[in-house]
Amino acid sequence: MVTDLFMVGMQRLRLQMVIGMLFYLLLTSGVWGNDHGLRADPRSVEHGLVVSVDPIASRIGAQVLRDGGNAVDAAIATGFALSVTYPAAGNLGGGGFMMVRLARDSSVFAVDFRERAPEAAYATMFLDANGNIDQSKVNVGWLVVGVPGSPMGYWTVHQRCGKLDWSRLLEPAVQLADRGFVVDTVLAASLKQQEKAFQRFPETARVYMKPNGQSYSAGERLQLPDLAGTLRRIRDGGMEGFYRGVTARYLAEAMRANGGLVTENDLISYQAKIRQPVIGSYHGYQIVSICPPSSGGTVLIEMLHALEGYDLHASGHNTPSTIHIMAEVMKRAYFDRAKYLGDPDFVNMPLSRLLSKGYVNQWRNTIGDMATPSSVLGAEILTGNESEETTHFSVIDSEGNMVATTTTLEGGYGAKVIAKGTGFLLNNEMHDFNVKPGFTDRSGKVGTAPNLIEPGKRMLSSQTPTLVLKDQDPFMVLGSPGGRTIINTVLQVMLNVIEHQMPIQQAVDAPRVHHQWMPDRLMLESGVPNETLKVLSGLGHKVRRRKRQGDCHAIWVDPETGRYFPGVDRRIRGAAVGW
Repeated sequence: MVTDLFMVGMQRLRLQMVIGMLFYLLLTSGVWGNDHGLRADPRSVEHGLVVSVDPIASRIGAQVLRDGGNAVDAAIATGFALSVTYPAAGNLGGGGFMMVRLARDSSVFAVDFRERAPEAAYATMFLDANGNIDQSKVNVGWLVVGVPGSPMGYWTVHQRCGKLDWSRLLEPAVQLADRGFVVDTVLAASLKQQEKAFQRFPETARVYMKPNGQSYSAGERLQLPDLAGTLRRIRDGGMEGFYRGVTARYLAEAMRANGGLVTENDLISYQAKIRQPVIGSYHGYQIVSICPPSSGGTVLIEMLHALEGYDLHASGHNTPSTIHIMAEVMKRAYFDRAKYLGDPDFVNMPLSRLLSKGYVNQWRNTIGDMATPSSVLGAEILTGNESEETTHFSVIDSEGNMVATTTTLEGGYGAKVIAKGTGFLLNNEMHDFNVKPGFTDRSGKVGTAPNLIEPGKRMLSSQTPTLVLKDQDPFMVLGSPGGRTIINTVLQVMLNVIEHQMPIQQAVDAPRVHHQWMPDRLMLESGVPNETLKVLSGLGHKVRRRKRQGDCHAIWVDPETGRYFPGVDRRIRGAAVGW
């Protein structure tokens, strides 16, 4: 009897292994494609579309749509897949924001799964004995880790409006991590850049470098068995599998051993929050974007409200006059960001005033033909740096459900640390707080009260996942990584479509500009002509070049046909898969 049961059990195990292997081979071999209704990098589709930085993740999300899942399901599966295939920013150990529009009742809501400060955190934790910022503490390592939010964010939105089983959405990521995947040239170059950083932390080097101490090359297979184990615990146990139990114990033990602050109680008490988005309008389009503790939606809507008073279409795309106007509006909106915005559970913000069209009318009276020095707008508040290593993905399904998700570890590969046994990188989000109270200078340090470190507080962000509606119908889904540049990237892609009537792919490809008030620099991507740079310099702008800005993955819905068109950003890599 025992022998019979054992044999039955072994047969089931072998069957599960065969099914798992077949699933994996289908997942990574590309056989799904047109024969199974999926289309990679289509010009347009009619049933559903996923656009992300990674081809494997986009395909996984699209397959969820093909299998009857909704846009929320596809976003969850895509997010977990990115935690395997895009370790620079896809994550379990970080956080982010999600914007959701449900077709059944046209309702919209935001999911805030931003990391938060541990209960043991305090305002001066990154200062040395002389009261100066200790850079060795503030960039990488265990002290700079905030309480992770990504798993709870995906779980929370799934419980609210997911359609497929939770385990179905996790299984592709489990298989990817367990069986491994082929490293492409983008990931190989990224891992190569991190060699010295990884070598500082033995567990990170063990996970992401070969036994001989070399980084993985393109064409080699990267297997992540510890990450697969963590994903299985999330798959089988939901949030009990991450914020309690084995994973939580591994994480808390590593924190205690290495001087970090995140504890079991911090993990148990973490909750994602459903919040009301900020809403504005621009020439008849409804803009639905993320609310604080991200500054993205508020700053975006402020700028759109101000720019509505100009004829940007007549001014022309990326002409000196258009860039001048945008730069002046950017300065004023980013000044408000630094002055007012923070975690709404800790800070009273004048959002209704900032989001009113009457408020920004006054800006136009202060914008002239020459650049306004940023110091004139308020030298007492200066902004610091925010890493650009984030990722965004956009999803829409056949019913018109829309999801825009931006997620991050903060810096590329976060704090560069991995708790033994977990297999996932941890964030370095704590340095997104203002780390020296009361201190500002022209180099970009900031010490204003709204974003100072407090226990349990969520740090201010620039993430800007955004939905655009026309007559309450879907029109655009978009967002981007890029630190402080995120908001301006989203702004310009929207303006390219609405004002300059570009197809979505052209709108994403077009060169971008950025000003964040302080430091007082107008940054231009390399595609902006030198003649334009010279004219802007003559207007008093302190112009600088940059190679690339952002990585916007967008979807546009044709109002006439209802078909979905992808805007795939190739600045890093990118892929759209639909059906």
